Amino acid sequence: MSFSQHLVLWLHVAFVIFAIGPVTVAIMSTPRYIRQRDIKILRYLSRMTFILAIGSLGVLIAGFALASMMSKAGKPWIIVSGTLFLVALVLLVLINRDQRRAIKSLETASETAAAAAGIADEPVSATAADQAPAAGPPGGAETGTGPQQVAADPAAMIPAHLAGVERGRIAMLGGVVSLIWLVILVLMVWNS
Repeated sequence: MSFSQHLVLWLHVAFVIFAIGPVTVAIMSTPRYIRQRDIKILRYLSRMTFILAIGSLGVLIAGFALASMMSKAGKPWIIVSGTLFLVALVLLVLINRDQRRAIKSLETASETAAAAAGIADEPVSATAADQAPAAGPPGGAETGTGPQQVAADPAAMIPAHLAGVERGRIAMLGGVVSLIWLVILVLMVWNS
């Protein structure tokens, strides 16, 4: 190998280490922080996923440059690897979209819960209490206007459920992306 080929190879490996590795960590960490409802960290992970997905294009560019320098650009395993990499990039775009949807759902859930808590903290007038139907649990036990009632509010639970759906989708797509990168790695090592 010539010096320029070594240089492109090291550039290719550096992009893999500093783009593919961290974006995988960001994707795999996202479901945990959705479950913990930590919006601040989720915003950071979403930005990290977006930036590193763009940075991972360097892996593809350096890989194809190295393959053409070594006259291997037409080999089937290079074409399959490039195609799989493009599929992984599309999945990264979908993952980033799902991260943003989860953030929005969690923000909506916290706003709804805060609004319901504000309403629940206000004193209920006697006429409103008389007109409200008895909506207690079976058996006649009464429920207060505390956190249990806010947590049971369907308007607050729907966005939280949507965030849980996004969490599952992110975990699934992240696993598929990791599997694709593993297949590409095996193809590269096997055929080099």
